[in-house]
Amino acid sequence: MRDGHAAAQGTDLSIPTAIRLAYKVVFDAIWHFSEDDGWAMASHVALSTLLAIFPFLIFGTALGSFLGADQFADTAVHLIFDTWPESIAAPISSEVVAVLTTPRGGLLTVSVLAAAYFASNGVEALRVSLNRAYRVSETRYWYVTRLASLGFVIAGVLALAVISIVLVAAPLAVRATGRWQPFLAYVYSWVESWGLFGTILVLFIGLLIAHLWLPAGRRRIADVLPGILLTLLAWGLGAYVFASYLATFANYVSTYAGLASIMIALVFLYIIGVIFILGAEINAALMKYRVKRLILDRMRGVRKPAAEETSMEDEAIAREQRANVRR
Repeated sequence: MRDGHAAAQGTDLSIPTAIRLAYKVVFDAIWHFSEDDGWAMASHVALSTLLAIFPFLIFGTALGSFLGADQFADTAVHLIFDTWPESIAAPISSEVVAVLTTPRGGLLTVSVLAAAYFASNGVEALRVSLNRAYRVSETRYWYVTRLASLGFVIAGVLALAVISIVLVAAPLAVRATGRWQPFLAYVYSWVESWGLFGTILVLFIGLLIAHLWLPAGRRRIADVLPGILLTLLAWGLGAYVFASYLATFANYVSTYAGLASIMIALVFLYIIGVIFILGAEINAALMKYRVKRLILDRMRGVRKPAAEETSMEDEAIAREQRANVRR
């Protein structure tokens, strides 16, 4: 009985220790975000993302048509804008549809190739901001990172093309097999009703890929998962608050006239960029203080002396200072 009580004590982090550790992680993340030009990087991410959306969809539509995914435009518009507040997404998505319905040349025309290059600028902005947030210096050559960004653009287009083909082919398959496999119709209707959850799943996979492979260095899924989950939660809350602000207080039309929709989208993407970078900063702070290792040690009943925990903090600070010198 005594051993069981001792084991239970060993698996729990004491409340004061947990609060002190959480304070250190949050303070370190916010401090480093401010010290390393996080606000400016968020505006860079916002503007680059807005400038990359149209080229990405133009290149994606051309490549999707080449692959037989004629519904690429509709699928991409839904997956990109369904999670945006309606007042922000409606003006931008209508312009996107107007652009994508304009006839263009083949896959390898200069305009389509230029669109792929400009779309990769958005990926480059994410890479630079993640490098700063994770406190790492870029060791790859510029042409390697640019080719990697182009690869991410092509991979994103291919993923959306596959999704659009599946969404078109699935109803046909259900009709063809519905006579002897009636449960498929039920499964398809159930999947179709989970549109928003599917979009969130795509966002989660995209964030996971970005945090793992865009910045320099190596990280494990467990290292980036906390920041990704916080990012998704904060994105939902931020979108709701900003939409409520637009509906209640803001009047961008009287201030920016015809540019109102663009300014609203930029401010919204700026909020998204700040949250995205802070999610990476949280991950970096958790790794800096080795929170995962500390929690696992407590769950195993291993308690380290206070002097050793202090030395771990000193070592973390020293590692960050060495990373700053290398940059």
